[in-house]
Amino acid sequence: MSSFGLRPKFTHLLELGVQEARDKIVEKVKSDGSRCEVKSFPGFVCLRIPESDRHYWSPRLNLSLDATDEGHTVIHGTYGPNANMWSSFLYGYLLVGSVGLFSGLLGACQNCLGMTPWGLWVFGAMLAIAIGMYLMAQFGQKLAAQQTFLLHQIYEAAVGQHVEIH
Repeated sequence: MSSFGLRPKFTHLLELGVQEARDKIVEKVKSDGSRCEVKSFPGFVCLRIPESDRHYWSPRLNLSLDATDEGHTVIHGTYGPNANMWSSFLYGYLLVGSVGLFSGLLGACQNCLGMTPWGLWVFGAMLAIAIGMYLMAQFGQKLAAQQTFLLHQIYEAAVGQHVEIH
């Protein structure tokens, strides 16, 4: 799973109804023992690493189950960190992006007015922080690769088919 994306994904078609597909996945995962935890809601299934094996970068697999016109199910799977980890990166990018945008505008205005464009220094620092956050996310993704692969194997065993990640 070598990916430059922040959250690897897949889309998969099962020739079952939504409820049947959900039940099949949940029952198969539960019957395999405690290799992962499963949470199930209508139209949604979440596979997580057990608490005893979980670390800061441990992934989870969120499965969104949508019905097609033919009565089949399209499953959209997204691998990512736990919600608290994802939200900390989301808010970090939001903060860095906002400060970077306004400091870049300030620096450009300062430059046009012939002033010292110190806002561009702040913009450069925000750009460096954003790149650092991206590299940290990639590092965390590499630390979680083995557990991500395990979750993917569990999903493939549950549906009985090979599924390509993109």
